[in-house]
Amino acid sequence: MSAENSLKTGCRITVNGNELDFAGPPHSNALDFLRNQGLVGSKEGCAEGECGACAILLARTDAQGSRWTSVNACLVPAAALDGQEVITAEGLGTVEKLHPVQQEMADRGGSQCGYCTPGFICSMAAEYYRPERSAQGATGDPAQHECGPNGFDLHALSGNLCRCTGYRPIRDAAYALGEPEAGDPLAARQEGSAPAPVATDLFAADTPSGQLGRFRRAATLAETLQILADEPAATVVAGSTDWGVEVNIKGARARSVLAIDRLEELRQIRWEKDFLELGAGLSLSELERHLAGKVPLLGQLFGQFASRLIRNSATLGGNLGTGSPIGDTPPALLALDAQLVLASAQGQRVVDLSQYFTGYRQTIRAAGELITAVRIPLPLAALTSFQKISKRRFDDISSVAVGYAVDVEDGVIATARIGLGGVAATPLRARATEAMLEGKPWTIETIREAAAVMAGEGTPMDDHRASAKYRTAMLASSLERFYAQQLAVPAQSKEVQP
Repeated sequence: MSAENSLKTGCRITVNGNELDFAGPPHSNALDFLRNQGLVGSKEGCAEGECGACAILLARTDAQGSRWTSVNACLVPAAALDGQEVITAEGLGTVEKLHPVQQEMADRGGSQCGYCTPGFICSMAAEYYRPERSAQGATGDPAQHECGPNGFDLHALSGNLCRCTGYRPIRDAAYALGEPEAGDPLAARQEGSAPAPVATDLFAADTPSGQLGRFRRAATLAETLQILADEPAATVVAGSTDWGVEVNIKGARARSVLAIDRLEELRQIRWEKDFLELGAGLSLSELERHLAGKVPLLGQLFGQFASRLIRNSATLGGNLGTGSPIGDTPPALLALDAQLVLASAQGQRVVDLSQYFTGYRQTIRAAGELITAVRIPLPLAALTSFQKISKRRFDDISSVAVGYAVDVEDGVIATARIGLGGVAATPLRARATEAMLEGKPWTIETIREAAAVMAGEGTPMDDHRASAKYRTAMLASSLERFYAQQLAVPAQSKEVQP
């Protein structure tokens, strides 16, 4: 959408049923916008998506209509909510009639100092209204979920921090929730479609730094690619879980921000005979829900990627686009032999992920190119595992991450694909270990021999997360752990059906 044809002076956002105007500046996040409207239930705690004090609900597209989805308001640009529907803690209930989530939190002492409470309530409300909650609990890898007798997945609160350590009564409140009553307006709202994406062009006057601020969301992929062709330096955002931190913590500002999170062309899943294609604009939560464990390696990854609040916004394209050596998705996708579909105004090309990273936060993606999809060859390997070594089990950055995909035929390792993260300037394949394993018997002796090779992969370094020596030790032990895991469970089927 060109600025000449459809320049907008502001955005319209529906908050708690009321249409509100947002006129900028374009870098302002949703949290600041809401608090400026007097909706101060959402708080700023960490300003980087770790504490969840700022959580809000968005109406997001779903197969049945829409679903209430919790996100971090501190990371989402307010302009990204143009035309969308938002519910804050103030919009859930009233003093005279509390929402069931608010009532249970009050009855069971789930609110301590109260600072984090509105964020907890929004995350709990999203899980309270999750359509699958009572029917089947959580989808995906059972090891990544902790469901109560009412189907409430406690990991829905993994991105919410209680500084008063009042987690037990919060859990009790979550597990006490029943089903939404007949006539519940927010439950009924999920039966209708979420608001359609709005083409947005918010243009600001000169900022104190002398830069111009502009936020755009084009109507189509073709228009988006044309903008990138004209402005290859534009900052591309989807979930904004990375860029939002840069804005909040480092004071980053961009002359031009281009949102791609709601482009329909980037939100498709295709099952073909030889490959599975995942749209780069789908959130990780959407992928987890739609795949429902059909790609076991990704099923193991999803539950360990940050928190539910982050996964509700973060995308595959965004995690790969940053080129970070410690992103969680590259090791798993490298093990799956994935390819990337790169598109520009001149056309598209398909590249192997193993060739994509060229240096620290550097890739072969050319100026004006966009990651539109990730392709995973089929059939899948029978033996897979994703191992994340970090200081915390959830909501943490990896010190080391390893993805495994191995096929064993008649007791012999036929193929081995191993992806590594956190042990070099880029994610990489453990080529030497793969070569050592293939053609060898699937025995502990082979694994121990290969573990010695694995310890030499990459160029680990010392930093505040782990020492080089520790990372080397984790590489070796991870292979032995992988072998032990496969002995404990039956081999996964290679047949994958959509």
